[in-house]
Amino acid sequence: MKILSIQSAVAYGHVGNSAAVFPLQRIGVEVMPVYTVNFSNHTGYGAWRGPLISPDDVRDVITGIEERGVFPQIDVVLSGYQGGEGIADVILDAVARVKAANPSAVYACDPVMGNAKSGCFVAPAIPVLLRERVVPAADIITPNQFELGFLTGTEPADLESTLASADLARDMGPRTVLVTSVERPDRPEGTIEMLAVTDDGAWIVQTPHIPMKANGSGDVTAALFTAHYRRTGDAADALARTTSSVYDLLERTHASDERELQLVESQDAYAHPRLQFEVQQVR
Repeated sequence: MKILSIQSAVAYGHVGNSAAVFPLQRIGVEVMPVYTVNFSNHTGYGAWRGPLISPDDVRDVITGIEERGVFPQIDVVLSGYQGGEGIADVILDAVARVKAANPSAVYACDPVMGNAKSGCFVAPAIPVLLRERVVPAADIITPNQFELGFLTGTEPADLESTLASADLARDMGPRTVLVTSVERPDRPEGTIEMLAVTDDGAWIVQTPHIPMKANGSGDVTAALFTAHYRRTGDAADALARTTSSVYDLLERTHASDERELQLVESQDAYAHPRLQFEVQQVR
């Protein structure tokens, strides 16, 4: 499998491509990372250095890949956090060109906007751009519950309303929706869930909630789920493998008392997931 991953990159720590690439490689995926920024560290520190890469330069790198004749072999285009409006045009153009070369290729979009605790943390134009132009072009989206609500103009809470919101998102274009950070009012205390909704059904998985903020964990989740699902077409299996891998990554990170994901140290969790959580079909 080959994935063209258009995301940010940091030298220190693990977010964007610096979070997604290694786990994908560890499960046997060939990744072509294209960087949208090249920062010293993620912006959560409040200070960072390095360039925001211009959309023209990003497009140039993608064109260079196309000129090597590999677009017909690309199975997935993956994108995450979009720092500026111009990059969306570059990503959508790349998706169209890859799909023209390989009609079976899919576009997986992590529509990063914010979360329930901190609200939106992207420029005001980005959520509208995602909702109106980017998400409709995607085949797979991986919003958290908060982002799903914004995309669909709803307030998903319990299972029924979250499924309804996922269906509204699917009506926009993407046929597969992975909802992360699902926090149902009636869930057991100290738990959190992920929900996958496709044309074939819907599945949910529950894990203990690890009380930490882990920048980059959503990037790992989107990458692993997309790769597993693209490889097998089995959403329940992809959900089980992804949940197992990401939980073990977060548990190791939490135990380390480090701020950054223990991405390399957790590599066996990607290659050999323990599958310790039951996936339940809910539709």
